[in-house]
Amino acid sequence: MIKNIGVIGAGTMGHGIALSFALHGYDVNLYDTYENQLKKALADIADELALLVEEHFIEPEAVQATLARIKTYGDLQQAVQDRDFVIEAAPEKLELKQNLFKQLDDFCPKHTILASNTSSLPLNGMMALVPPERQQRMLVNHWYNPAHLMPIVELSYFGNMPEDIYNKVEAMFATAKKQTVKVLKDVPGLVANRIQQGVAREVFSLIEMGVAEPADIDKALKFGPAFRYATTGQLEVADFGGLDIWCIVGDNLLKEMDNRKEANDLLKQKVAEGKLGLKSGEGFYKYNPDEIPGIKKEFMKKLIHQLKASEYYTQK
Repeated sequence: MIKNIGVIGAGTMGHGIALSFALHGYDVNLYDTYENQLKKALADIADELALLVEEHFIEPEAVQATLARIKTYGDLQQAVQDRDFVIEAAPEKLELKQNLFKQLDDFCPKHTILASNTSSLPLNGMMALVPPERQQRMLVNHWYNPAHLMPIVELSYFGNMPEDIYNKVEAMFATAKKQTVKVLKDVPGLVANRIQQGVAREVFSLIEMGVAEPADIDKALKFGPAFRYATTGQLEVADFGGLDIWCIVGDNLLKEMDNRKEANDLLKQKVAEGKLGLKSGEGFYKYNPDEIPGIKKEFMKKLIHQLKASEYYTQK
């Protein structure tokens, strides 16, 4: 059984992954090279747990119990030497991950399963410096942000890992109340990010053409397709509507839609102007700096409410 978890990197994704496992009873070692980042991660985890209590998602006594399951380390070997499952959430640099996995192979027990949170780097490339016997215990394990609230986890099943080991990983995530997506081919972006980018490409194009204001385009998505997508997948929607209808609409509409192979020019322009979104105070919308903490909190609350409302569907 997988009981002890190691998380490498205490940033945005790493601290959320650590929280998610600890909340569901796992013993977690959280590693980072920077002590200040570890302190910030623990503070962020405490704040996020407090919000879960505030929204009646967990009981107050779960806070201290969860925090007690997380230990922080600045020494990599100490952090992973007794772990059953180690996931890295380091920057998306191939050479960095190759060297990190080589170290993890040296420091971890033989049975340890090693995972990467990447959605853009190939598994074969990351495994290049690791011996074949360890490669059988390596996979891509992609989370969505915020990790403790988003129920999806994408798992690679590319042929290097025996089925029985994969099944253990899948069973572990079930106990952490995650919905796993079994990805059979190593393609850039895996599954969820490719779907998301397809939607985003058309949304940015509609803005660029001046078809509607940003708020109305977001409204069209939230109360149109996304309203169904919260509980029903695209292929289910297609079956319900009739594949003949989808075929006719596709023939009529797809030739008119955006099919560019790179980021939208409007998006590039905003980046060049420093309009990066919430973190800079302006993107497609403008944000009052004093209101940004409250906006982030409201975003988290929406996800918590959605998670509670969708429990019936995520358990099926």
